[in-house]
Amino acid sequence: MPDRPQLGPTIFVLFGATGDLSKRMVLPAFFQLARSGLLGSRWMLIGTGRGTVTDDHFRAHVRDSLTQFGGGHTDDGWDDFAQRLRFAGGGFTPEDPGTLPSAVQDARDSLGVPDAQLVHYLALPPSTFADTTRALGAHDLARGSRVVYEKPFGTSQSAFRELDAAVHEVLDEKQIYRIDHFLGKESTQNLHILRFANGLIEGVWNREHVEQVQIDVPETLDIDDRARFYDATGAVLDMLVTHLFQVAAEIAMEPPQSLGADDLQSARESVIGAFRPLDPAEVVLGQYEGYRDVDGVADDSETETFVAARLWVDTDRWRGVPFLLRTGKMLGVAKQRVSLVFRSPEGPLSDIPPDGAVLTFDLSGDGEIDMSMVVKEPGPDDELSVGHLSLPLDTVPLGHALAPYSRLVLDVLHGDRSLFTRPDGLAHVWDVADPLLNRPPAVKLYPGGSMGPPEADKLASPCGWLVTQSTG
Repeated sequence: MPDRPQLGPTIFVLFGATGDLSKRMVLPAFFQLARSGLLGSRWMLIGTGRGTVTDDHFRAHVRDSLTQFGGGHTDDGWDDFAQRLRFAGGGFTPEDPGTLPSAVQDARDSLGVPDAQLVHYLALPPSTFADTTRALGAHDLARGSRVVYEKPFGTSQSAFRELDAAVHEVLDEKQIYRIDHFLGKESTQNLHILRFANGLIEGVWNREHVEQVQIDVPETLDIDDRARFYDATGAVLDMLVTHLFQVAAEIAMEPPQSLGADDLQSARESVIGAFRPLDPAEVVLGQYEGYRDVDGVADDSETETFVAARLWVDTDRWRGVPFLLRTGKMLGVAKQRVSLVFRSPEGPLSDIPPDGAVLTFDLSGDGEIDMSMVVKEPGPDDELSVGHLSLPLDTVPLGHALAPYSRLVLDVLHGDRSLFTRPDGLAHVWDVADPLLNRPPAVKLYPGGSMGPPEADKLASPCGWLVTQSTG
């Protein structure tokens, strides 16, 4: 990451500060930034919620969260971090702002800067986004601020349009940051860096050489304590139309004029406009056995915990190449992999493995790039085998990766919108998803620990899914 200017005075307001997302992701991200010296010297964080707790109680909650989800290393830098934490209770609605306005004013007074940059992070259910935004306008907390919205931004085509209109009644587009943490991964950003910085890769990044693309994010986790949220959302909204579509756009986009925010966003949003609407016949939905027994899930729930889909990108570069997307809960392995499967060349060799030449990006952890290729087995005969070349990204000299949420929060604080979505692209996303949302196929049961309904295997033929239960 290139050097950035030092941040000016900043007040960060975290809505839903005591919720699951904040304790797992946002608070550890902010602490990482603070310990890395990336927040400057004048900042404060105000947590908000419906309850009324003291600043000290909130600090204790934050420390517990960091101990549990932030690696447990809270001693280094904790005292300085803790003294910058405040809590504003009493809820926040257009009619009643609770104590947030006074807490913001107190923070401005403490910093000695009446015009300190105000950043609002909505770690809230999507159903609350519109009212919370209206409340920001009603209580004079929107002017000049930046507002971060968690996914999904809308739950259907009509819900997206209503939410987008409501948000733009209060905010200009340049103030809006729709977050997708998959775009904040160092390894996801390497998708376009590796391609555009290496002619060897860019030259084969097209349908002439690539037979299929797999974006595969199986999870071994169940829905944990997100049951009510998940049962109202499902895998399609939670993962497919958010993370997986955005990663597909990263792969499929045309070279932008530059890697600046506007050019990168335009390249991603433009190619999403070329995504063909999903055909429900090319989608498999599943639900793991026992899902309905989870507290908070309806006894007759048809919510999918698994989705596999075949997506087509109607551009000259990718026409006819299937993009295979898969994700699900309670599966046999946990991976986050993007794989480009190359076509077998015509020539004198036969019996070439159909998945012998594959370029794979592992998006989990620090990330890894792997190239598999067909080679000759040692020995007297011309027997073919598959070998691997791997580059773990944590071995890159001078590499200091930020966690995805840390990177995206830092971008917000700097006003960098490169890795955030725009409304034109999201409007296309809902156009693509609309046939599936309106005519979903029947949800099929699958046993926990499997790789989902067997019907999904047909989508990936002839190569088959590269991530299997035997994958290391």
